[in-house]
Amino acid sequence: MPFHLHFEEKDLLRCRFAVSPLWETQAAVRTLLRPGQHGYHHPWLRRVRSAAAGLGLGPLWLLMPESGHNPDFLCPPPIGPYASFEEEIAGVRAIDPSLIHEDLALTLADRPGALDSPAGRAMLADPARTLRELAALMEQAWQVLVEPDWPRLRALLEADIAYHSRRLAEVGFARLLGELSPQLSWTDSTLSLIGMKGRHSRVLGGQGLVLMPSVFAWPNVVSGYEPPWQPAVIYPARGIGSLWTAPADRTPQTLARLLGRARADVLCALDEPAGTSTLAHRLGLALSSVSEHLSVLRAAGLLTSRRYGHQVLYERTPLGIALAVPEHRPQE
Repeated sequence: MPFHLHFEEKDLLRCRFAVSPLWETQAAVRTLLRPGQHGYHHPWLRRVRSAAAGLGLGPLWLLMPESGHNPDFLCPPPIGPYASFEEEIAGVRAIDPSLIHEDLALTLADRPGALDSPAGRAMLADPARTLRELAALMEQAWQVLVEPDWPRLRALLEADIAYHSRRLAEVGFARLLGELSPQLSWTDSTLSLIGMKGRHSRVLGGQGLVLMPSVFAWPNVVSGYEPPWQPAVIYPARGIGSLWTAPADRTPQTLARLLGRARADVLCALDEPAGTSTLAHRLGLALSSVSEHLSVLRAAGLLTSRRYGHQVLYERTPLGIALAVPEHRPQE
């Protein structure tokens, strides 16, 4: 049975996009717990496995059932679109411990044997200590698993939001939801999510909805957060297929001779909007070189740019697409 979110008119006015480094951190921890479910992330898993082994992630894994309730207090929806991890984890530490007991109990009940395990009973017996220990463990997981790659991940997430914000203006909310994931559909002021186990419906009641792209959520869409948290839908971000791999050389020789190899590579690498640091990392070029190439391509009418969040994102103009996209390239 699908999970339903019922909207009122004022809920539509309170929908927003956001990026959450805290949510990505817990999702990265979950990916380590069930690596077989996340084929796109195998290069990352191989790279971090040895460092992750020293973190002692057992308490977090105990609160990550395969299906059912997950603790909302560990990664509440971000209060703004660009909250830093430090701001988010400070918010977790400020939660009243008395509010998390039921959250813990519901989660432990959905993980077989956890509720009556020594670790589970200890968590429920002292929520204040549990909150401190879990927040500290999340901070360590962030520093080891996510922070080293965060500029790249953040750029991809912000590019996704830039793209879908534009699509929202072009096609409207109902059609946008279907583009976010085939698991989402919109009928009669109700958002339906196929494949989510547990609760079957929730009335938003004027709180609105947070839409959060995620690198580590693929292939699933997740919705959650019980009151008092604002409801959210977390969906797979666009462009994760090549996130951890070096791109193949897709630059045609004719274009390289016309623009120069490095400049043509920059143009062809912009399948998705991206910033200078992302392109430099992707192409193995110096930031200063990429910045210069972007300026020249923009001046030539091949790129446009706009500020979004922490960076300036570049994307191809129709002329740039005609030069870079395979079906528009001249035969060599």
